[in-house]
Amino acid sequence: MFPDSTTGYSYEQCKDTADWLLAQGPVRPLVGIVCGSGLGGLAEMLKDRLVINYSDIPNFPQSTVHGHAGKLVFGTLRGKPCVCMQGRFHLYEGYPIQKTTMPIRVFKLMGVETVLLTNAAGGLNQDFNVGDIMVIKDHINIPGFAGNNPLVGLNDERFGVRFPCVSDAYDRGLQELALKVADELGFSSFMQNGVYCVLGGPSFETIAECRMLRSLGADAVGMSTAHEVIVARHCGLRVFALSLITNKSVMDYESEKKANHEEVLQTAALRATQLEKLIANMVSRIQIGNNNTQ
Repeated sequence: MFPDSTTGYSYEQCKDTADWLLAQGPVRPLVGIVCGSGLGGLAEMLKDRLVINYSDIPNFPQSTVHGHAGKLVFGTLRGKPCVCMQGRFHLYEGYPIQKTTMPIRVFKLMGVETVLLTNAAGGLNQDFNVGDIMVIKDHINIPGFAGNNPLVGLNDERFGVRFPCVSDAYDRGLQELALKVADELGFSSFMQNGVYCVLGGPSFETIAECRMLRSLGADAVGMSTAHEVIVARHCGLRVFALSLITNKSVMDYESEKKANHEEVLQTAALRATQLEKLIANMVSRIQIGNNNTQ
């Protein structure tokens, strides 16, 4: 039913990958950043950068989506050692879900304590506007309802417990910090807070599906992030995530609008500068080592 999930993500393979990356010479990263579609410019903000192509990294998957550069970038952001993924991996690319989330485990084994994830998403909440930034407070994992969860299979206690709690998956302190920083930057007019729903893709949602998801309480919908969050929490990382609302989901059968990937990339480019400032200011105020924020 799902792609083979028995190889390519074991503790030993993840450790080999982490050790190989650390041997390339970068500082040990404490903050991990995952860039969504069209949002890879976040990595350009790092200083003293070391850029490694995914294709050169042992055991690593490859990005196949336009808008995902397929590079791992090490450096410092506001004095904090970071590693940034320019491009992530999705179920619709044909990878088993465990492989799509492997980089998060590699982050953990490199020393990362906090992960900041970004994505491009469709707005289900009709009060949202294109270009809004939604701080994710919770998610609905639709593939997980069918058993496609990244923790399916034998559990390795070196990563985490068999049955991890995810009711507190999205760190509330970091959510509050994001909204505080946004207010200080004058971004409050386009900031939102809500629930993200993940689907498998790659087709965009039907009108009936959008209506159903909205009735379930979802404010935005996309094809990533939730799986990475589950794995991050499984291995004890602190998580913050946000969605850039790149289009409004079609809810009306009379509408002539159609979702498309080019619109996603265009909106990401228009809002990129503000989003980069938000993330950079957040990183500057994350305390390293004690999981607190300033």
